[in-house]
Amino acid sequence: MRDRESEEMYLETILVLRGVRPAVRSIDIAERLGYAKSSVSRGVNLLQDRGYIKIGDDGFIEFTERGEEKASRIYMRHNVLTALLTSMGAARELAEENACRIEHVIDDEVFELIKKHVENN
Repeated sequence: MRDRESEEMYLETILVLRGVRPAVRSIDIAERLGYAKSSVSRGVNLLQDRGYIKIGDDGFIEFTERGEEKASRIYMRHNVLTALLTSMGAARELAEENACRIEHVIDDEVFELIKKHVENN
């Protein structure tokens, strides 16, 4: 995993999968993202090394408190940006794709302005 964007994408994917599965494994992430299992295993191990997740002996992935907070923040950004783009007339799929890219690079101050705008409209 080379950069913050990849780290955040993995955390968000784990959060989303956790919402639809009783337990999340590396193979679930690989299938969701369309990545090789070996790449995901490396990425997941780095998340564990950085203190965002724990991997049980059974291979199931759980968030640490720090990881849960970061994943939730990323997912909230995704949802707010998607809402903004759809309110501007973008098709849902296009809004989702672009929100996914924007959420990783947008400045916190600008994001807060967007969030307030979305909440007020």
